[in-house]
Amino acid sequence: MLRSTTGFLAGAAALMLAMGAAQAEIPNNTLKLGVLTDLSGFAADSTGPGSVAAAKLAIEDFHKEKPDIKIELIQGDHQNKADIGGTLARRWIDVDKVDAILDVPFSSVALAVQEVVRGSKAAFIASGPGTSLLTGEKCSPNTVQWSYDTWSLAHGTALALLRAKKDTWFFVTADYAFGHSLEHDAAAVVKAEGGKVLGSVRHPTGTADFSSFLLQAQASKAKVVALANAVGDTINSVKQASEFGLQAGGQELAALLMQVTDVNAIGLNTAKGLYLTEAFYWDMNDGTRKFSDRFAAVMGGKRPTMIQAGVYAGTLHYLRAAAAANTSDGPAIIAKMKEMPSDDPLFGKGTVREDGRHIHNMYLFQVKSPAESKGPWDYYKLVQTIPAAEAFRPLKDGNCPMIKK
Repeated sequence: MLRSTTGFLAGAAALMLAMGAAQAEIPNNTLKLGVLTDLSGFAADSTGPGSVAAAKLAIEDFHKEKPDIKIELIQGDHQNKADIGGTLARRWIDVDKVDAILDVPFSSVALAVQEVVRGSKAAFIASGPGTSLLTGEKCSPNTVQWSYDTWSLAHGTALALLRAKKDTWFFVTADYAFGHSLEHDAAAVVKAEGGKVLGSVRHPTGTADFSSFLLQAQASKAKVVALANAVGDTINSVKQASEFGLQAGGQELAALLMQVTDVNAIGLNTAKGLYLTEAFYWDMNDGTRKFSDRFAAVMGGKRPTMIQAGVYAGTLHYLRAAAAANTSDGPAIIAKMKEMPSDDPLFGKGTVREDGRHIHNMYLFQVKSPAESKGPWDYYKLVQTIPAAEAFRPLKDGNCPMIKK
């Protein structure tokens, strides 16, 4: 009787394992991904179509490793509006059965999408948004934040300038979640290093005239005028700061988020000498150059931004984790992404931390002068490599509810 019972239990256990394995399989051996981005607005150059192209290149490379898994890719334009982004994300998950949402520039949109994805069977691989809330107080088991965040940008650029005795600051800040977060994180560094914040002013997104904001910054006599904004706002504020003679008057201009497409739009004559922190630059090594040549071939010669590079790397790691876990379940794939080290030609070897923060080196660059540039898109010189262990906010400081105290 004992042998019979033992045999029954063993058989039942085997059956349950088999059922579990069957449930874990990727349905129809197909994963469906959606790039939710800015396809038509003022961030389209640094995200948008380039983010879609980057995702396609990741899928192409994954197919070389796992040709039996089919990948479908759709795209959507959130128009930089949180309500539209949230509505699209909900439809993608409930109706279109999208397994993972990629990119999502603009922090306000990303925070809305994160709440839609939370508790669902989908994953959110965020490369576009910068708010550190995504892996802090708002962290989610459904989310990985890949390329950068406001903490990493603020610490990279602010520390370099503060250590060069640039210890009084004035902030020109975009009046939305990302700008607030970037100013908050940079101001904390300034104060921690013994510097002073002399003032700040907030501007609406997409403004064309920065004159009143820059005049206040100029009148403050701060050694550093920090631009806590992004894309079109950064481009316009840098151009107008040059026209107002801020740098000629002895003030340092710090763009707390600037990407290679922004420098391309501004031009080296105006952008030269600016310090900025990035997670990726196309001309770092053979791996980044090879990828960037592939990207340029489908993007009219443009070089990828760190956000677009993050879409590639995050998508590739997600797909590898899904294959390893043999599931389309978002939280299970995210858990596998945290378990597996990442490795790709753009970011090198990295890890996904418990709070969903991808950990990799960051880099402090200075924009070249026209005389230093050797050709198209040759815009940066490397000032400092910020090691992965120092590049992002310490886990204990993020107040992520998923982290046990």
